[in-house]
Amino acid sequence: MGVFTYESEVITSIPPAKMFKAFFLDGDKFIPKVVPQAIKSVEIIEGSGGPGTIKKVTFGEGSQLNYVKHKVEALDEENFVYSYSVIEGDALMNRLEKITYDVKLEASPDGGSICKSTSKYYTLGDIEINEEEIKAGKEKASGLFKAAEAYLLANPDAY
Repeated sequence: MGVFTYESEVITSIPPAKMFKAFFLDGDKFIPKVVPQAIKSVEIIEGSGGPGTIKKVTFGEGSQLNYVKHKVEALDEENFVYSYSVIEGDALMNRLEKITYDVKLEASPDGGSICKSTSKYYTLGDIEINEEEIKAGKEKASGLFKAAEAYLLANPDAY
C-alpha cells in the first residue's frame, strides 16, 4: 500500500465560525441546498454526526460518481477542525483503500478564513495515483467551498 499526500488552501471572505457551521456542522442539509447539481443528498447511516458517524453522500445527476460513504474521524468546533475518511464508493475507483481529509479553518487578516486541507490517498497494493485525477477532485471541492461562500454572501443572515 502506498500513501499519497496532497495539501491545498482555499481563501474565503466568510469568517471561520460561520463557514464551519454552514459547511461542516450543517453541511448535510446546506451543501445539497446550495449545489444540488453536485450533491443530491447526504444521509446519516450510523451515528449522530460526531466522530464515528457514517454518512452516505449521493451525487447529482451530471456527476461521474454515484455515491461515497464518509466516516467522521474528528470534529472540533472550537478549533474549526473536521476530519473524515471516504471508506466506500465510486471515488475509490477500485484502486484505493480509503481517502482521508483533514480540514482546518483559520482566521485570515481581513476577517475571512483560510481553509487548509490535507488529503491522503491510500492505494491498494502498489497502484500509482494519477495526479491529474487528484487535481480534478480538488478543483471540484474548491468549487463547493466557493459556492458556499457565494450563498453566504448573498444570504448574510444565514448562519
